[in-house]
Amino acid sequence: MLIELRARAPKDTRAVGEILAGLLEPGDAVALTGELGAGKTTFVQGVARGLGFAGAVTSPTFTLVREYPARLHVHHVDVYRLERVQDALDLGLEEMTAEGGVLLVEWGDAIETLLPDEHLVIEFTVPGETDERRLVLAGAGTSWAARWGQLEEATAPWRAAA
Repeated sequence: MLIELRARAPKDTRAVGEILAGLLEPGDAVALTGELGAGKTTFVQGVARGLGFAGAVTSPTFTLVREYPARLHVHHVDVYRLERVQDALDLGLEEMTAEGGVLLVEWGDAIETLLPDEHLVIEFTVPGETDERRLVLAGAGTSWAARWGQLEEATAPWRAAA
């Protein structure tokens, strides 16, 4: 299960996040991967807005975890600066999903094995010198398989040309 999208501007990256928010369920985990400045935090801004959070969403790079109260409580985590797997375990990722919120992990590929078996991975890349971003969504588990058709339909406006 893969979906490739093109977000031509930051507003598109936020819009894709907002669309995804409508499909998130309690306990969902999303690993956000890609280089610095590729749009991970911009995407989380859209997810938080789509879940009903009206405040500012900023990168948790130095705080490691930011939380936003919304329809589904948003746990926004950045593991870029963590040096050991134990550091990630100490953040309490399992508890964050167990309480029914959603977990959005920047640099999530570094700790993907710690995420629930049912999770979504979104890879962000910068294909050129513009604001355009490429997003590749990959679902893991039966939960995402059941929602995949809805996700494909909802993200159709940003679908990359084959």
